[in-house]
Amino acid sequence: MRSKSYYWLALFMCFFAMSCDNTEDGSYVNPITLYEKVNGTWGLTNLKMVDEVAKAAKIEPNEENLSTFFNYEDFKINFSVDEKNNPTSYEVTGNVPPLFAPKGYWELSSDFQPTNASAVKIYLYSDAQKTQKTDELRISSVPGKNGEMELQLVHSSAGISIVSYVFKLNAIN
Repeated sequence: MRSKSYYWLALFMCFFAMSCDNTEDGSYVNPITLYEKVNGTWGLTNLKMVDEVAKAAKIEPNEENLSTFFNYEDFKINFSVDEKNNPTSYEVTGNVPPLFAPKGYWELSSDFQPTNASAVKIYLYSDAQKTQKTDELRISSVPGKNGEMELQLVHSSAGISIVSYVFKLNAIN
């Protein structure tokens, strides 16, 4: 009697194993990279200058809104990618004083948003081979469905942050 139970159990397990089939629900799609989110033209909604030395010393005021000064309301930046979403060039437009090189080439420090607290950086280059880095922007707010992105440019001396600029941008499409 016991061997008959094992027989039925084995038969049941075979039918169960054969019924486990991977259902294909469509073709494979690559994950969305940050390049796809950053790509495009961005318009400035707010530009803030932060005196990092004053901020560290808790001296007020340590911030200044520059959005309406120096034509910054005309500031636009375009990050371009090729057909495979690889970064190509960038360009700042608008009659604004440059805070970083107004055109060149770019790439991200990571294709995807890190799971730890570190920020992704946009490295700016003067050459297409990306050997001459001119600046770096930190993405402090990753673009999402709302079409907003926040970038931070930090100027430092001897490893000490002196002043930073915080750009709040909206996607223009």
